[in-house]
Amino acid sequence: MSVFEGLRFRKVYSPIHSLDPRIKFIYVIVIFVIAIIFWQVIPLLILFFMQLPFVLLARVQKQWLRSLRGAAFLATFIFLLNILATYISSGFVLLAFDFERAFALTLRFVVLVESFSVFFLTTSPDHLGLALEETRVPYEFAFAFTTAVRFVPVLAEEAQTIMDAQKARGLELEKGSLLKRIRNYVPVLIPLIVSAIRRSLELAEAMESRAWGATKKRTNLYSLRLHRGDFALIAIIIGIIIVAAYVYIYFFASIPAITQFLQL
Repeated sequence: MSVFEGLRFRKVYSPIHSLDPRIKFIYVIVIFVIAIIFWQVIPLLILFFMQLPFVLLARVQKQWLRSLRGAAFLATFIFLLNILATYISSGFVLLAFDFERAFALTLRFVVLVESFSVFFLTTSPDHLGLALEETRVPYEFAFAFTTAVRFVPVLAEEAQTIMDAQKARGLELEKGSLLKRIRNYVPVLIPLIVSAIRRSLELAEAMESRAWGATKKRTNLYSLRLHRGDFALIAIIIGIIIVAAYVYIYFFASIPAITQFLQL
């Protein structure tokens, strides 16, 4: 459940927290697209280490590492699945380059997780909803999205609490066959579903008591404006796009693999 810690906003006064959420989201999308375009290890490593200054400036190292640790299981599954698929499709033969290719695909997933983790850790749900409204997204969709961002970490924490309570009562979740383990999670899922339904009913009553949706023309106390840090991030984004496009056009086919250095 620790991967969902990367979706919980941390109120810290830092240069990254004060950035406009629209510019930060554009930055995340640019990193996402570049990570999808490149499949070599070296460009993906560069993208990975590019996020570290943002993490340090935002002072969310512990939460960021916790989200990566939570995604380690899925990353391991991606690596092993790629190795198995390559092993079967290549006639039960594995080369060093096959391991590097599987590692690159796993690293791509890690880059996506860490970039979105930094975004959600440093972006208030209120500012995120305001950014969606100012980009002409209907308020109903913006409200649904920000509510999900708020409640997913809460439900994950509540699921962990229920699991700890059931373990204290003697429930063994890690023992037995696969089907037995799945059945063991039933005492966890039922209280979690009941709690989620209860929370949704409470939220619906709170929205109704505040006359949610009574008027179509909404006003906001705050408005988003670009500052010096936002323009600096825009310049960084433009530089990243230019460098990535230049490398993709002129050097994509000649990007060396890690195995080539090991052979030297």
